[in-house]
Amino acid sequence: MKFGHHLKTSLYSEWTSHYLAYDGLKSELKIRTRGGQWHESDEESFVELLEKDLDKVYTFQKDKSVEINRRIQNCEKEINGIKDSETTTEENFVTLEEELSLIIADVHDLAKFSRLNYTGFLKIIKKHDKQTKWHLKPQFMVRLNAKPFYKEDYDALIVKLSRLYDIVRTRGNPVKGNSAAGGQQQNFVRNTSKYWVHPDNITELKLLILKHLPVLVFNPNKEFEKADSAISSIYYDNEAFELYLGRLEKTEGAEAIRLRWYGGMDTREIFVERKTHREDWTGEKSVKERFPIKEKYVNKYLKGEHTLEKQLAKMKAKGKSEKEIEGTRQLSKEVQYRVITKKLQPVIRSFYNRTAFQLPGDARVRISLDTELSLIREDNFEKNPRNRCGDNWRRTDIGIDYPFRQLPDKDIEKFPYAILEVKLQTQYGQEPPQWAQELVESHLVEPVPKFSKFIHGVATLIEDKIQLLPFWLPQMGVDIRKPSSSFRLQRPPSSGNLLEVLVDPSSDTEENANEGTPLTLRNRSRPSNLDEDSDIDESADERTPLISRSDADQSENQNTSTSNTLREVPTTYRGKRIAVPVRVEPKVYFANERTFLTWLNFTVMLSGLAVGLLNFGDRIAIIAAGMFTAISMSAMLYSLIVYYWRARKIRKRDFGPYDDRIGPTFLCFALCVALMMNFKLKFRAEQQ
Repeated sequence: MKFGHHLKTSLYSEWTSHYLAYDGLKSELKIRTRGGQWHESDEESFVELLEKDLDKVYTFQKDKSVEINRRIQNCEKEINGIKDSETTTEENFVTLEEELSLIIADVHDLAKFSRLNYTGFLKIIKKHDKQTKWHLKPQFMVRLNAKPFYKEDYDALIVKLSRLYDIVRTRGNPVKGNSAAGGQQQNFVRNTSKYWVHPDNITELKLLILKHLPVLVFNPNKEFEKADSAISSIYYDNEAFELYLGRLEKTEGAEAIRLRWYGGMDTREIFVERKTHREDWTGEKSVKERFPIKEKYVNKYLKGEHTLEKQLAKMKAKGKSEKEIEGTRQLSKEVQYRVITKKLQPVIRSFYNRTAFQLPGDARVRISLDTELSLIREDNFEKNPRNRCGDNWRRTDIGIDYPFRQLPDKDIEKFPYAILEVKLQTQYGQEPPQWAQELVESHLVEPVPKFSKFIHGVATLIEDKIQLLPFWLPQMGVDIRKPSSSFRLQRPPSSGNLLEVLVDPSSDTEENANEGTPLTLRNRSRPSNLDEDSDIDESADERTPLISRSDADQSENQNTSTSNTLREVPTTYRGKRIAVPVRVEPKVYFANERTFLTWLNFTVMLSGLAVGLLNFGDRIAIIAAGMFTAISMSAMLYSLIVYYWRARKIRKRDFGPYDDRIGPTFLCFALCVALMMNFKLKFRAEQQ
C-alpha cells in the first residue's frame, strides 16, 4: 500500500487540515525534478514547504495536548465534586463517562496523528534524497528534534484517565486493595497467553483495556514517573546454555533463573526468581517462585557466602507463617545450589516499560503490556571477552536509559513489538472475561505461544554459540498488522450540554466544534507488496527486522500443540534446528506402550505355537518350530527396540516420523517364508 493512500485512509477526518501535505510535497518533487535538474532555488522552496508543514503539525500537536490535559483536569474537578455531593445522580456519571470516552478517543487519535506525520516526514525526506541527490535528511532530523511532536509520552495521561474512568465506571466506588499485585506472594500459578502488538496499535490497546480494567498503580499518592514502569531482569545460564535449551525444549522441570528489579539502578530490593516448567500430564502447573534480597548481598549470595537467615528471622518477627518462611529458605538454598553447581553467570538482560491492568488486591485476572523491550548482553563468553559485568552480578554501564545509545549494536537487540500477556491465576478456575476474549481475537494482537524474552535474547545476540532456535525467529520480514476487526476504539455519541459543562467556554477552539461527532476509527489495511513508498515503519530500529505472523495453528490455550509452516530461513540461521512447541499428552506414551504390548502378545502366541510343535510334532514340525521360534524372538527384540526409540523421540518432542514400515513388512515376509517352507517339507515327505 502506498503511504499517501495509507495516510488518507488512516487520518482522523476532523483534523485533516493539520496533517502534513504529503501528496503536495510529493507532487512538488515530481514537478521540480521533471527536467532532471535540482537547483538551489528548488531546494530552498522545498525546505520552506517542509518547515511550514512541520510548524503546522508541531503547533497542532502541542495545542491539542494542552487542551486534552485541561479537559482531564476539568473532569477530575467534576469527579471530586460529585463524589462529595449527596445529590449525585446517574446522569452525572453518564455525562462524565461520555466525556472521558471522548478524551480517550482524542488521545488515541493524537498518538496516531503523531506517528503518521513522523512516518510521512521520514518518507518524503527519503524520496527527496533519492530523487534529487541532495542529502537533506541529516539537516532536517535536527529540525525534527527541535520540534519533537512525535516524542510525546502518553503513559501519564493513560494513568490519569484510567483512575478517573474507573471511578466513573464504578459510580464512585472503585475496587480497593493491595496494589502489590503479587508483591506479597512468593509463588504464582498462572495460565499465561502471550501476544505481539505492533507499535501502531499500542496506544489504542491501552485505551481499550483501561475501559474494562484499571491501570495498576503501586503508589496512588505519587505522581506517575517513567521510571515507575521500568522493569529489568538479568537471566543466568552457563556456557553450555543448559537453561536456555531446557526452556526452549520445554523439558519437564526446566528452570529459568533471573534477578529482577523495578525502577532505576538505585533500587535496593532485588527479587531472585525461579520459573519451573511442568508438563500437564504430571498433574502440576508451571510455577514462578521468588524472594527479595538486598542488592548489597547479591554477589555474596551467588557465591554461596551469604544466607537469608537474618532476613528469615525478620519475617518471623513480622508474623509470617512457618510454611512461608520455610518455603523461602528452601527456595534460596536451591537457587544458590543451582548457580554454584551449574556455574551459572549473567547472560542476558531484558528491559521494558510495563503497563499493568488489574483490580487492586485481586490478581485473578491480570493484563500487562511491555513496551520498548530491549535485550542486552551481560555475558563474557567470547574468546576476547568484553568486560561487560566483570565479577558483578550485572553490568553497571547502563541503567534504564532507553534506547541505550552507548551500547554497540552487537550488545543490544531492540524488539520491534510490544508484548501483551493475559494472565489468569488458574487455581481460581477463572475464565477470561468476554471483552478480553474479543481483544485477543482482534486485529490488535498477534498470538505467539510460548514466546520468551530470555530465549529471544540468547537466540539473537549469542546465536553463534547455539544450534537450536525458537520457532518464531526464522520467520522474519512479514508485517503482523491485519485488517481492522469489530473490536476497536469508537467515539461515543455526545449529549447536547456535555461541552458546556466540562469545557471552559473561553477556551473554545476550532477542534471543539466537532468533538461530539460520532466517528468509528478507520480501519487499517494490512500492507502487501511493500515498495520504497509503502507503509513501512521507518521509525523502528532499522537493524532489527520485523518478525512475521506465525503460521501456527494457535489455540487460546497456550499448552496446546503447535505446528508451523516455516518460510525460507535467513542465511544466518541455515543449518540450525528450529524448536517448535509441541504438547505431549499422556495418551501418546500409553499409545506407544499399547503398540509394544500388541507386538508382545503376538510374539507370545507365536512362541506358544512353536513350543507346541517342538514337543508334539515330527521332524518337519521341529524344523517349523525352529523357524517360528526365531521369528518370535526377532520380533520380540525388534518391538522392544522400537518401543524405546519412540519413547525417546516423544520425550524430545521430535517431529518423527513415528510410523514403522520395516517391522510389519519383515514379520509378514518371515511368516510367509516359514509357512511355505513348512508346506514344502511336508509335501516332499508325503511324496516319499
